[in-house]
Amino acid sequence: MVNKSGEQTFQMFPIGYIRRKEERIILEVLEPFRPALKQLDCFSHVMVFWWAHKHDNKKSRSALQCEPPYAKGRVTGVFATRAEYRPNPIAMTTCKILGVNETKGTVAVADIDAYSDTPIVDLKAYFPVCDRVKEARIPAWLSGWPDWMPEEGIGL
Repeated sequence: MVNKSGEQTFQMFPIGYIRRKEERIILEVLEPFRPALKQLDCFSHVMVFWWAHKHDNKKSRSALQCEPPYAKGRVTGVFATRAEYRPNPIAMTTCKILGVNETKGTVAVADIDAYSDTPIVDLKAYFPVCDRVKEARIPAWLSGWPDWMPEEGIGL
């Protein structure tokens, strides 16, 4: 789409919401999108694309550099971080699937670094052949991080 100023725009809408209920984390998929869950239970992990709605404001969207919470004292461009504050507050977390109920439209996951009631904009099955690289390079200041996501996740 093109707006009145001639700029290209995009329309996005939630396909569901993240719900935290006691110790459980459930991805609730809205009824019209539930058929899209077919066969997701055949995968061990799902990539959850979510809208960082708590950072959907002018200040957060205009931030181009930040001090990442995991690298105190270091300033980076937001494109060199996983921070939610960015021009388009899209975030992504790869989650271990604990169960899928296509009829109810729920996906139980082990952990996610998003708040309850966070809008979900997409789900994609995790394919190891497509979603990882053999030799990734990271900055030296991240060298203390684990090579793999811990099974228990990283949480909030």
